[in-house]
Amino acid sequence: MLQASYQDELIEAGCDEAGRGCLAGPVVAAAVILPKNFFHPLLNDSKQLTENERELLAPIIKAAAIDWKIGICDNHEIDAINILKASFKAMHKAVDQMKKKPGLLLIDGNRFYKYPRIPHICIVKGDARFMSIAAASVLAKTYRDDLMHQLHTEFPVYNWQQNKGYPTKDHRRAIAQFGSTNYHRKTFRLLPENEASLFE
Repeated sequence: MLQASYQDELIEAGCDEAGRGCLAGPVVAAAVILPKNFFHPLLNDSKQLTENERELLAPIIKAAAIDWKIGICDNHEIDAINILKASFKAMHKAVDQMKKKPGLLLIDGNRFYKYPRIPHICIVKGDARFMSIAAASVLAKTYRDDLMHQLHTEFPVYNWQQNKGYPTKDHRRAIAQFGSTNYHRKTFRLLPENEASLFE
């Protein structure tokens, strides 16, 4: 069962990202402050939810949240500074926009670059332990999926509406056939060493 908070003295914002392992598109982060009494039986790590469940939860979280914001680093920023730094930068961008400033950041994962004047706690698998991080994971994932749906209409051959830019075989097969786009991360290995394996 998800915990409502890590502590009770400071206002907490849960932070998580989506899209770190993709070959194309941005990395998207969310920061969410939930009220103390928030509860929804479906809320969980977004990876444990179906797409329909995430779509159902996203507007509920947004309506209930004391504050929530999205931060984005596009594929060009990812290529310039690397995906780990871009993930942290996206989280910083989300927190930057918050009107209600948190006193503590709950970060999903084991590493983070300190945000100015706000302490943080890194929590491995935090999206399966704390409501605010789980909520952030849902908002980051649904926001990014919507972006990839939009990009799919521009480049349908890559089937981003299904694979969302992750390195699936069909995505890599399309890269082998049609090349990369301006949305692909050029510092990532877009194709396996043995391209023939994609067509076996």
